[in-house]
Amino acid sequence: MQILGIIPARYASTRFPAKALVDIGGKSMIQRVYEQASKATNLSQVIVATDDARILDHVLSFGGKAVMTSENHQSGTDRCFEALTKTEGHYDYVINIQGDEPFISPEPIDSLADELNGQIELATLVKIIDTEDILFNVNVPKAVLNNRREILYFSRQTIPYIRNQEADQWLKNHTFYKHIGIYAYRSDVLAALTELPVSSLEKAEALEQLRWLENGYSIKAVITSDDSHGVDTPDDLDKVTRKFLS
Repeated sequence: MQILGIIPARYASTRFPAKALVDIGGKSMIQRVYEQASKATNLSQVIVATDDARILDHVLSFGGKAVMTSENHQSGTDRCFEALTKTEGHYDYVINIQGDEPFISPEPIDSLADELNGQIELATLVKIIDTEDILFNVNVPKAVLNNRREILYFSRQTIPYIRNQEADQWLKNHTFYKHIGIYAYRSDVLAALTELPVSSLEKAEALEQLRWLENGYSIKAVITSDDSHGVDTPDDLDKVTRKFLS
């Protein structure tokens, strides 16, 4: 199975401009993501998909691989597809690796890749929720799974609702899952996703992956014990730096 790891990296960011190039203990964020992703043994190749020459030149300067993509993409999914079309070779799947997780572990990437068998259309990671802070945080998307470990729904709300139980008892009465935003796409499915219009559920929750469910695609859930440590703001950067480099 040929699997291409793609790291989308935009220069512009409302909350943290140029964060891909920010220094973290002597290395840029994008270099740290690239080096961590490259440790995943199931990836055939890793590339950065960017919209800015400064990021492209920087990746090439440390020996990484990168391609230029349009500035007009609305999502990382669209950017991944353009990068796939610009990468030589045949790839059965693409794994979209978030460009703002400088300390991502290669193990969950490999776990996701292990599930890919040619039949699976899409796959993503989920983690069991074990704290009420996460369970009731509307900024943390949750996933509901069926018995085949396929995603039934994503929501920012806490779902399912546990009837006749106080909220502080919910974790004791049901297994809840946090969504970890790493995606695997079968290459033909990735191409099809870029043709789909924005859906009503996607608009309601501001979650792109609901567009795929609403159009009938199946998303396999892979359970991981690794958590995500994304950097959206300078405060986030301070937190992950203290956690991993102190």
